[in-house]
Amino acid sequence: MEIFDLKASLRTRTGNGPAHALRGQGRVPAVLYGPKTQPVNLSVDTKELETVLKKGAAGQLLLNLIVENGETFNRPAMIKEVQRRPLSRDFLHVDFYEIDMHRKIVVPIPVATTGKCKGVEAGGMLQIIRRELEVLCLPTQIPAAIEIDITDLGIGESIHVEEIPLPGDLEVPHDVNFTVVTVLSPKAAEGPEVVEGEEEEEAEAAAGEAAAEAEA
Repeated sequence: MEIFDLKASLRTRTGNGPAHALRGQGRVPAVLYGPKTQPVNLSVDTKELETVLKKGAAGQLLLNLIVENGETFNRPAMIKEVQRRPLSRDFLHVDFYEIDMHRKIVVPIPVATTGKCKGVEAGGMLQIIRRELEVLCLPTQIPAAIEIDITDLGIGESIHVEEIPLPGDLEVPHDVNFTVVTVLSPKAAEGPEVVEGEEEEEAEAAAGEAAAEAEA
């Protein structure tokens, strides 16, 4: 996976006033922290941050943070959070998370389907229940997407998280074998839209009602 350089400067003044002044100078207030890192207040150039963010999803970018303040030191990091103004979308603040290149981290990865689904060709409708999966992997092994082959998926059939083959040492940490992709029948497709997570909630509710009836 490609590592992108991003320069940063130490900042000693905090608060709304200094942060506002930094933004006026074309810089974004930032902080670097991690499990073994005390928080360090930084600032980054707005245009350089915009350039880096065009390389991919913020939560998947692997950065070499070059911190300059007399002496220069480098830190491997990822973007934890980017805060923007609601309307103008101007940067307000960015959080960097220092990582260990030799330890696995949890990263959100988009789901991508491949193949021509036989259930869709038969009149069904493909529904992606989870459009993103949390993956545990080394920083250098972060995939661009989790690919799921839906070629043999028929109407009424589903693919669950435990059925997805993962390359290398990738893991999907989970407690429940939840549905990721399913093919709805034409009649079911005409019904109310199922919101992500609703399938599990409805199943739990049905189970609770059945238990209550058994006890009555």
